[in-house]
Amino acid sequence: MGITTELARFSAGITKDALPVPVIERTRYLLLDLIGNIVRGRSAESTPALVSAVHVLGLDRGEIAVIGDPRRYAPAGAALMAGAFAHSLDFDDTHAASTLHPGAPVIPAALAAAQISGATGADLLAAIVAGYEITCRIGLALPAADHYQRGFHPTATCGAFGAAVAAGRLFGLGVDAMKSALGIALSQTAGSLQFLADGAWTKRFQVGWAALSGLTAASLAGAGYKGPGGALEGRHGFLSSYAPNPLPARAVEKLGVVFELMETAIKPYPSCRYGHAGIDAALALRTRHDLKPEEIEGVTYGLSQAGMLLVGAPTEKKANPDNVVDAQFSAPFVIASALATGRMQLESYERLHDPMIRRLMARIRCEHSEEIEAHYPRNMSGTVSIQARGETFAETVIVPTGEPSNMLSEAALLAKFTNLVEPVLGLGPTAELATIILRVDESNGIARLLPRQA
Repeated sequence: MGITTELARFSAGITKDALPVPVIERTRYLLLDLIGNIVRGRSAESTPALVSAVHVLGLDRGEIAVIGDPRRYAPAGAALMAGAFAHSLDFDDTHAASTLHPGAPVIPAALAAAQISGATGADLLAAIVAGYEITCRIGLALPAADHYQRGFHPTATCGAFGAAVAAGRLFGLGVDAMKSALGIALSQTAGSLQFLADGAWTKRFQVGWAALSGLTAASLAGAGYKGPGGALEGRHGFLSSYAPNPLPARAVEKLGVVFELMETAIKPYPSCRYGHAGIDAALALRTRHDLKPEEIEGVTYGLSQAGMLLVGAPTEKKANPDNVVDAQFSAPFVIASALATGRMQLESYERLHDPMIRRLMARIRCEHSEEIEAHYPRNMSGTVSIQARGETFAETVIVPTGEPSNMLSEAALLAKFTNLVEPVLGLGPTAELATIILRVDESNGIARLLPRQA
């Protein structure tokens, strides 16, 4: 049995009743977190242009809801919008070993498919698990570092396959149709890191497009449209085309026994995950030594090569971010914000041009660290050393806050959700929405989730 067939069989047959209780509980929290990102992500600076284009394309003419949005959309429009919103804040979940964000492409496709099919909450949850597993496992099989070196954005590329199986599970696809869905997704798989050059908004769009692509693939397969076999392992399949030395067996290793979803982290800070170890370390040193911004003479942040690619280099660019996307991928900015204010949150981007932040950024240097490289890709680790008062203060963070072994508390998860959603929906509706999400798999459908608007 090829790995495409094996993943299709797993995805077509997955049910909530067969899932371990910890997987069910974690999936509820991942859904809560991702919906929080969708609701607040609609306020991102890239949204007006996206909304306008969706209107021009006629994708806002339908009956499918996006949580927190007063409009209704065609199914493709809903998947695109929700996926883009989910990824716009760079506050969505991460899977360290595959270096991607599984929730942003998978859950929007699943929410749209659940509305189309009238699926139960239990089926929605099972579909989300399938989507996470396929997205993360394909990322592991590339593996991630090689895929990045070729300039691909794995959240978008691998995410299209995860979105396809999530939607396919909700449409009730059998194994053969699910294989076709994966093959059709292959023809739509795209996502480039070129946004790093100038802070473009395509990072957000291409994740929304992955959600749309997956929904489209599942819809076509459900209608009998035939996709190519061996979509993943074939001669011209995804793995051999998108990475030089893939590890196909890694995609199905302990499938259904070990759940990669359980290795997914929930972010405490709204920025690229490779900067989070630096934020954790900077906050710890600031508190422990009562460091003041004006006392800091220099900062060094040690990273893996993958971390340097995203948040550390080129030095001049990362020390002088021009816009929000630049800042989301600037270790100097997020570390400077943490050192200057004692926090790194959405409001921190309002201080992008603050003179104090700018002065601190100029004193922060990123460099590759062999010590940190040894922990990659299992952990997005980092080490910070600060020169101040004629001394050097150092802190290494192997497991950043929010990773499964260093997970946010339930209270912190709910606080994050509230902080994201309350400004949009208000306090009462936000609390009600959280309760509904955390029990969604007990419902006969997802109607109570929709619509949610101020």
